[in-house]
Amino acid sequence: MKINPLRTSAFRFALGYGLIFTLGVSALLGSIYLLTKTILSDEIDAVISAELEGLVDEYHHGGLSALGDELAWRIGSWNRTGAVYLLVDRNLTKEGGNLTTWPPTVNPRDRWTEFSLEARGTNDRPVLDPVRASIYPLPDGYLLLVGIDVTQQRRFIATFRTATLWGIVATALVGVLAGSWLSRRLTRRVQQAAETCDAIVGGDLSRRLPVKGSRDEFDALAQAVNSMVDRIAEKTQVLRASFDSAAHDLRAPLYRLRGRLEDAARSPAADEVLRDGIDASLQELDHVQRTLSTLLQIAQAESAISVANSAPVDLGELASDMAELYEPAARDKQLALTVEAEPGCDVRGNRQLLAQVLANLIENALKYVPAGGRIHVRTERVGPRSRLTVADDGPGIPEGERQHVLEPFVRLPGAETTAGTGLGLSLVAAIARLHHAELKLADNQPGLKVMLDFKSA
Repeated sequence: MKINPLRTSAFRFALGYGLIFTLGVSALLGSIYLLTKTILSDEIDAVISAELEGLVDEYHHGGLSALGDELAWRIGSWNRTGAVYLLVDRNLTKEGGNLTTWPPTVNPRDRWTEFSLEARGTNDRPVLDPVRASIYPLPDGYLLLVGIDVTQQRRFIATFRTATLWGIVATALVGVLAGSWLSRRLTRRVQQAAETCDAIVGGDLSRRLPVKGSRDEFDALAQAVNSMVDRIAEKTQVLRASFDSAAHDLRAPLYRLRGRLEDAARSPAADEVLRDGIDASLQELDHVQRTLSTLLQIAQAESAISVANSAPVDLGELASDMAELYEPAARDKQLALTVEAEPGCDVRGNRQLLAQVLANLIENALKYVPAGGRIHVRTERVGPRSRLTVADDGPGIPEGERQHVLEPFVRLPGAETTAGTGLGLSLVAAIARLHHAELKLADNQPGLKVMLDFKSA
């Protein structure tokens, strides 16, 4: 199974922690930005208040003339570049300062205000400079406006804001990249482990999970799984040897028993009743031998011995060959056996076992489909996979029993009178697992549809 790094838990955790880290950095940088902006604003207001307080003191000590002289001196002072002063009477007529007129957007009743002044920029193009100012009412309706050009402060705040936003974006980007890197790194190790486990499940008990020597959690897991596989391989070897030995030890006595029964049936001394008994015994013996042969095939498929010699197999050609082989039997039972083979349905596997799959499915249909019925074998490409379908219009299998019949020795109610061992579909399921194929039993409306989806070669 191919693992998508973007759908792994490691990527989701990394993304989650990256999001939390980004939010934390955003809160920190945002707080610094707001604090810096507040400090600058407070500093500007403090400077304006100090300037205004000094001018008001001059007014209280010397009246309007002293205030006018102080304004003239401050306007000409080199260290007050950017300062704005304006003294007006009750009619907003200028009495002093470096502004020509009262700013039209400013309300005389406001304590603090902001407005823009037109200035000359590069290439003599007019620009508007922002001004922060405070208004102080004097006796007899006079108003004193003191302000500062805050262009530099606004530029600094704008630059700081841009840097803050870029810092947040960079943090988020680093978090995503780090999460992606971590996810891909972990995915590679998990993918190796998954592929090795798939091979082990497929029967290759010689495979082991890689141990990197880093003594991390992956090495601990790999060592534990490898120890488990060692034990399974040991037990499987013992079980396989015992099973093979028992099967071969049983096969010889059964053949000898069959020979003796056939000799007894041909004896002139045997009467009709004895011959009937011997024939019945021979039929039961055939049943035992078929069951034993099928069990050996299932054991072979489950142990994955047969995949060692796997090769590309054309499912369409194989289906046509098997249909041609069973055509006479279908004709004798008055059944229509048809094949629809789409080209390009190549899979990698053991041809003999895949032929056994088709043989079991067709034989099952021959057993249960009544005369006049139809058996249809089809191969087709479904996306990246190749599908083998055997469908009939027989009695079918109830939906609740479709998984149950894939187990060994399971037969449906009513099928006891039909010859069989209950191992046919079990062998099909074992061979499907061996080839990493997906086996589905579905309703053919009426009848049964068996579908196997293989990875294309």
